[in-house]
Amino acid sequence: MREPGAVDERAARVRFRRALTLMAFTLVVPGSAQLLAGNHRVGRIAVRIWVATLLVLGFLGVRLLIDRSYALHLALSPTFLLVLRLYLIAGAIAWAALFVDAWRIGQPLSLRLPHRRAVVGINGILCFSVAGTMLFAAHLAAVQRDWLTMFVDGDIGGSHAGRYNILLLGGDSGADRWGLRPDSMTVASIDAQSGRTVMVGLPRNMQNFTFREGSVMDKQFPEGFNCDGCYLNGVSTWAEDHTELFDSDTPGIDATVQAIEGITGLEMNYWVMVNMKGFKRLVDAFGGVSLNVRQRIPVGGLGKDVTGYIEPGERKLNGFEALWFARSREGSDDYSRMARQKCVMTGLLTQISPAQALTNFQEIAQASSAMIQTDIPGGALTDFVELALRAREEKVSTVSLVPPQVNTAKPDIEKVQAMVAGAIDRAEGKVKAGKKKTGDGKVTGGSIGSRSDGYAANETDDVAAAC
Repeated sequence: MREPGAVDERAARVRFRRALTLMAFTLVVPGSAQLLAGNHRVGRIAVRIWVATLLVLGFLGVRLLIDRSYALHLALSPTFLLVLRLYLIAGAIAWAALFVDAWRIGQPLSLRLPHRRAVVGINGILCFSVAGTMLFAAHLAAVQRDWLTMFVDGDIGGSHAGRYNILLLGGDSGADRWGLRPDSMTVASIDAQSGRTVMVGLPRNMQNFTFREGSVMDKQFPEGFNCDGCYLNGVSTWAEDHTELFDSDTPGIDATVQAIEGITGLEMNYWVMVNMKGFKRLVDAFGGVSLNVRQRIPVGGLGKDVTGYIEPGERKLNGFEALWFARSREGSDDYSRMARQKCVMTGLLTQISPAQALTNFQEIAQASSAMIQTDIPGGALTDFVELALRAREEKVSTVSLVPPQVNTAKPDIEKVQAMVAGAIDRAEGKVKAGKKKTGDGKVTGGSIGSRSDGYAANETDDVAAAC
């Protein structure tokens, strides 16, 4: 005959194991603990929702295996992200409630004190771990959805001659200047099918150029932007001082678009303005960019303002270093700087993988929201992301409207437009690419070439090779 104490000890262990089993069942199949305990209504509802969730996840998994682009559609759909966020929040609360109910069903007050403490601890860990994970996922969905709100409504428009032309503006602002002035201007002309990209670089100090025929700025400057001290990067400032002429919330950008269309002969589809001071946040979010630093690049400004250097070699630059690699003026001219900027942009395009973007998308979304302004419609995002993925497999070409090919003080617009058309024709294989002169390997200001001979990365059919 067993002693009463032994019987009580055995019964306590049974109750303890039962409590742990109920929590384990709740972790694996939410609602199963309630079914076992007799609360069939709550249990059936929870299990049905769980099964439906698994079926949806299974369907999505198969769909994504068949069509990888479907993931982009979901990730860039505000409606899906809203539904996902609400589901995750509701699921976190409901699952936590099921854990608490499973703890109640386990009759914690009937357990011995050590067992009771263990059950409370384990249940708390499971409850907060599961609910916390789901709530964090809901937060990520909210961040992604908030990022999408920076894009205007609408779908992708038609291409021009089979290409999408997007104006990329690097905004430069400061206490010593009025407004956010474009300091870097590049047109990315992208083949609508292959993603083959041609970057057209425009110098900020270009003068005496014409605007798109019939545009607001063309009517104000029918003979071209030939006023004293008027440069291409000053068009935005002029427009901001004459906002009454523009029916737009972005007169400075609109005027700049009109100028670049007049110079290049290309019709812009969209524009993107990047705040250069926030650029480093985006590079950091992507995990840095690998570049070939050919010379010491000064950091910090001009002359006595230099605070350090980016040392030569194959280096992975963080956001701060990448920004100064692209913008440093000490020891280089504007055209060498433009060449370095092409290297940074090409590096980001070709090195960022979809997996890396997905892993860091919260940081990327937050950085993008803080630094980018654009008129690209939200409905075009999936198409452009797919184009970007195809572009990673293609060479990137560039043509820059700078000396020695172009006199920036008095540009020959017909020659300029012929240069742009020629670069696009070479990229599309319509004409054979010729070998460019690059100063026999001479490096000036961190870029191969010189002002007199031209810089390799400013005019090439393969920017990566020239960098």
